[in-house]
Amino acid sequence: MATLTHTPIRRKKRIRLPAGFLFIVPSLVHLIVFLVIPIFFALYLSFHKWDVLKPNKPFIGMANYERVAADPYFWNAMWNSARYALFSVPLGMAAALAVAILVNQKLKGVQIFRTIYYLPAISSGAAISMVWMWVYWPERGLMSWALNALRVPGGGQVDWLNDPHWAMPALILMSIWTALGPRMILYLAGLQGIPAALYEAAEVDGAGKWGAFKSITLPLLMPTTLFVLVTSSIGAFQVFTPVYMMTKGGPLRTTDVVGYHIYTEAWRQFRMGRASAQSYVLFLVILAVTIIQFKLVNRRMEDYGG
Repeated sequence: MATLTHTPIRRKKRIRLPAGFLFIVPSLVHLIVFLVIPIFFALYLSFHKWDVLKPNKPFIGMANYERVAADPYFWNAMWNSARYALFSVPLGMAAALAVAILVNQKLKGVQIFRTIYYLPAISSGAAISMVWMWVYWPERGLMSWALNALRVPGGGQVDWLNDPHWAMPALILMSIWTALGPRMILYLAGLQGIPAALYEAAEVDGAGKWGAFKSITLPLLMPTTLFVLVTSSIGAFQVFTPVYMMTKGGPLRTTDVVGYHIYTEAWRQFRMGRASAQSYVLFLVILAVTIIQFKLVNRRMEDYGG
């Protein structure tokens, strides 16, 4: 009896299995062609002297990696990327959490504010960069106008994108604004997953708003924080579009981040092999940073009993 019941079901499963594979074929082809093959081809290039303008592309072993290790401009770019990540990620996460808490309130028309905060996420990086170039335009830009209105001494005269002291902070400020929407959505989802009964119990126990935030909100948002931290750090180390559009790595290489440096190595110097080696060094740095973040946040979650 059991055999009679199960046989048609197994037959149906056998029929559905190839059909299921057919549905994932386009994604699988896309993944292999645009991700897996380029990864291994870049590794192959990193062991060759690969100039796109020359037919001879000899195997040179670890020479590209040795040149990368001895290249001060590459490590300057890596340091610029680290500075960019070190400031833009924590400040951006704090801003996103604050906005998420605000738009999580039961207020009339709060959906409009959620939409407004998310709008930068659906705009192109090039368009956003052009808008911020106008914001940072010396004397006539929005930033200069605001500082003049606030009567900040000399604030309206700063050439934000061409001043070695202000170019990187200008990019960081822009990145915080640009990434606010996606981070806010993640934190908002995390906040809405926290049971309201916990806040009610904390209120009965006499805990204030800060106590509830510290003892309930922050611990229960740890998984969300870990995800936002890791993805934001990876994105910060790979930043390219605003640097390409707004500063071209200048002035004086103060915004020459590693993503832009690899681009110039590959497509202006035509040294594909060395650019590939730099990409793999960047990959190892990002991997190390991610592992450290996982260990630190997991330890914090264990402290909270998670």
